[in-house]
Amino acid sequence: MSQSRTNALLGVGAGVAAAGLAAVGAVAVDRLWRDRRHAMTLGTDEDFTVVPTETRVVVADDGVPLHVEIDVPEGWDETRPTVVLCHGFTLDLRCWVYQRRALTAAGYRVVTWDLRGHGSSGEGASESYSIEQLGTDLQQVIAEVVPSGDLVLAGHSMGGMTIMALAEADPGLIRERVLAVALVSTSAGGLHRITWGLGSLLGGAVTRYGPRALKGLSSHQELIDAVLRGGRELQEFFVARGSFGSPVPLAVVRLTADMIFGTPLSVMSAFSHTLDDHDKREALEHLADREVLVLNGDRDALTSAVHSTEIVAAIPGAEHVFVKDAGHIIMLEHPDLLNRELLDLIARGERAPGHQTAGEGAARPGARHTVTNLSKRRRDLRTRPARVRSRQRT
Repeated sequence: MSQSRTNALLGVGAGVAAAGLAAVGAVAVDRLWRDRRHAMTLGTDEDFTVVPTETRVVVADDGVPLHVEIDVPEGWDETRPTVVLCHGFTLDLRCWVYQRRALTAAGYRVVTWDLRGHGSSGEGASESYSIEQLGTDLQQVIAEVVPSGDLVLAGHSMGGMTIMALAEADPGLIRERVLAVALVSTSAGGLHRITWGLGSLLGGAVTRYGPRALKGLSSHQELIDAVLRGGRELQEFFVARGSFGSPVPLAVVRLTADMIFGTPLSVMSAFSHTLDDHDKREALEHLADREVLVLNGDRDALTSAVHSTEIVAAIPGAEHVFVKDAGHIIMLEHPDLLNRELLDLIARGERAPGHQTAGEGAARPGARHTVTNLSKRRRDLRTRPARVRSRQRT
């Protein structure tokens, strides 16, 4: 295709997006997004910057450069565990901004990294985009950045799957060094059941045909980018609807949209097939003697409670925290709640009398807690536009 024709298509795409957005805004903004004004009231500007103590590039076994950031608190006690945070599909390490701040403030060294093809990490060959390879990448990051000492691992969505892949590939590392594991909004398998919040029929169609559509669109990345630039409010609508179960600041929606739409379509397409095949249920047995927290939201359109329930059933003694009014990206939607749960989990891991051997943790009683973030709910109600509040009372 000639450059002039490409430029013309880009212009048409941006114009169509802008026209579509204008029509949508004139007809039914409220129906497209629960309440944009509410999100703006909660906050349109926030500094999500975290300046790491150190930045590293870890080279994966196939040569892909992996971006790693390390936060070391002042006066760090080296006997305390290092916390390694693994983000999910189409996100990057920025999604852990609130947890990085809370954990370092509590005195823990924190390691975050961008999965291959995400954020500032390099891209690999299409066949390298597998959960198993991510487990190997995590193994390499730990070997180079945290070669000794106790560990706490936390993973969200595909990051949780990455931890499961690590447990499958290197159970000795889990047994000898890992005190605790947090699996947030994730699954051990059966992702073909995802409905995307669209119902079984339409959601099933998206699951079946979505990868093929992504593959076709990936060769037109420049055109797609131009269209998206012309429809930021549409981006925000879909992100808010698919990622959160309660109102969040517009700044948080924008951060999430930047991460998701900043992920190359070719990477999304390549990973979608391995997500369909993902099954690490047998690997969960390697976590059975660790302190384990499984956490998910009641409005998660991607990894619903059935996935977390299956994980808990496979790990005797695991604690299950079920969060009301929460979607898939809990760490940005309910950061204070997740921070508390992570700190409690780490404290339990530190209190454990040395490293348990296989089977010792099986007798620990697990528990399921349904929690509501009351402070956030009150804040949401207090900042809700008056017209919406009055409509709710009638």
